[in-house]
Amino acid sequence: MSKLIRGTLILTAATFFSKFLGLIFIIPFEWLVETDDASGGALYSYAYIPYAIFLSISTLGLPLAVSKFVSKYNALGDYITSRRLLKSGLVVMTLSGFIAFLALFFSAEWIAQMQVGSDGKEGNSIEDVTFVIRLVSIALIIVPLMSMIRGYFQGFQSMGPTGMSQVVEQIVRVGFILVSAFLVMKVFNGEVSTAVGFATFAAFVGALSSLMVLVWYWRRRRKHLNKLLEDSVDHKISLPKIYMELLRYAVPFVAVGLAIPLYQVIDMFTINKALQSGLGYGQAKAEAFYAVMQTYSQKLIMIPVSLSTGLALTVIPLITSLYTKKDFKVMQSQITKTFEIILFLTLPAGIGLALLGLPAYSFLFSSNIEIGGYVLSWYAPTAILFALFTVTAAILQGINKQRFAVYSLLAGVFIKISLNYVLISSFGIIGAIISTNLGYLLSITINLLIIKQAAQFSFRPIIKRATLIGMFIGMMVITVLLTKWGVESLVGTDYSSTWTSVAVLSVSVIAGAGVYLYMSYFSGLLQHIFGDRIDRIFRRRLRAN
Repeated sequence: MSKLIRGTLILTAATFFSKFLGLIFIIPFEWLVETDDASGGALYSYAYIPYAIFLSISTLGLPLAVSKFVSKYNALGDYITSRRLLKSGLVVMTLSGFIAFLALFFSAEWIAQMQVGSDGKEGNSIEDVTFVIRLVSIALIIVPLMSMIRGYFQGFQSMGPTGMSQVVEQIVRVGFILVSAFLVMKVFNGEVSTAVGFATFAAFVGALSSLMVLVWYWRRRRKHLNKLLEDSVDHKISLPKIYMELLRYAVPFVAVGLAIPLYQVIDMFTINKALQSGLGYGQAKAEAFYAVMQTYSQKLIMIPVSLSTGLALTVIPLITSLYTKKDFKVMQSQITKTFEIILFLTLPAGIGLALLGLPAYSFLFSSNIEIGGYVLSWYAPTAILFALFTVTAAILQGINKQRFAVYSLLAGVFIKISLNYVLISSFGIIGAIISTNLGYLLSITINLLIIKQAAQFSFRPIIKRATLIGMFIGMMVITVLLTKWGVESLVGTDYSSTWTSVAVLSVSVIAGAGVYLYMSYFSGLLQHIFGDRIDRIFRRRLRAN
């Protein structure tokens, strides 16, 4: 199995599990803290979106930049330079994390005022929003340090430490959230803001556990890593030069890491105001729409995106190594494989979730079902664009064209800022989704044009595979719609009933996925993308049956 496939599987499995836990926990969390106006979910998002922005800035894009840097010098046989970077980087990340913590902590009240405006009789107060932002800010002290160590391991194309630390971090975080919310709300009869505050503080608890896992991996592998230093060449690069090179890599990584949070922060500052002034909504109703999109629907659509995250983390050091060695033939095949994997898995996931938005949302959440199903059906295809932008930006970084990833992101953000308020005022919450899609489409188009030109890359094989995937998705869509109609005719369309949601969702997913996978296997597409091992697995299953 190639390093691309193996690394992608490790990180995708870890990221998928983390996203899945992040989705599952929100169900009991909603039950514990949510009210009819969805203020608990909105309050949670009010804290996490600024946190994500400050986290990206505090890490300076260094984790992925370190991965690229270490991979490059390892390919040159220089392990000493990589170790020198790690030692100094840990100090830098500790300082930047503490500075980011102070900045977010003391700007929390101003951010809260920007989010909810002046206090009213409904919705969240400025004090509540300030409280949760300050609690989540504590995690910034640890997360940059943890991310630095992950980047070092990834530079050796070792994805196990990152994957395992992600899983442990999420398990501890989710456990802390649910236990603390239960104690606050059910045992001590506390306030929703207190429960949400503990939920945001869980980011610090999870990060601390992740750091402990990474330290364990380091101690276990220290002897092997030290042995590499004995036979290493040394380019004797000074720390200032190391950091100059690192910053050239890092700035684009900051930009790409900020992509989704930037779009979210634009929504955070405009959705409530546009819905209130443009459509006459009250604050509570506006926050309900905001929470449905940014807290609950966002959790669902990020599951397909987890694949692109795994691919990006794997493909950057791999393509960087191939580019450094000037092995362009293998590099082209790896880029092609990357696009094939992302299209094969995210296209049917995004489209399938759009078709089944209402049963999917009602199965997981108990409040605002009609709104949630409507928003999710529109929002689900955006997952495809998130994934494509992440992967195309990663490829640009791998071939040292990272500045174009920044340019494309800025162009997309400009579209989002220009159109967001107008579209929300005209079309409601769907306007925010439309402006996001337009921004990402522009960014992806720019990235693809640069990849074609800079890498002299031919998209013909990808277009051929994409056409085949499109045909199979068409069959899947017909199957899902017919199955959904058939099950609804038997169990009804009352999606407030869990039984209805489960029946429609499970049968439709099995039927649609079955048709898609069968046609992919029958045509040889599955074997082409994932290798002959898939064929052997299917044959063993057939013999077993």
